[in-house]
Amino acid sequence: MYLRDKKSGDLVEVLDIAAMVDPCRQQLDGRFHAGEELQDPETFAKDALEFPSGESLPRCWVDVAYRSTAH
Repeated sequence: MYLRDKKSGDLVEVLDIAAMVDPCRQQLDGRFHAGEELQDPETFAKDALEFPSGESLPRCWVDVAYRSTAH
């Protein structure tokens, strides 16, 4: 799956899908998908990523208390 880095606009290939959907984890492993060579894996903060369409990640992926009524 690919997400987009908010700062650079480059695509990030998510290497750890379980970390992406786990609201207890604030970071995930991935690698930039840019250029002709395969990039080295890096750790990305979830709050620095969004969907390629520009939509934010779902609250249930980033907020442990997503089921509470208070935001």
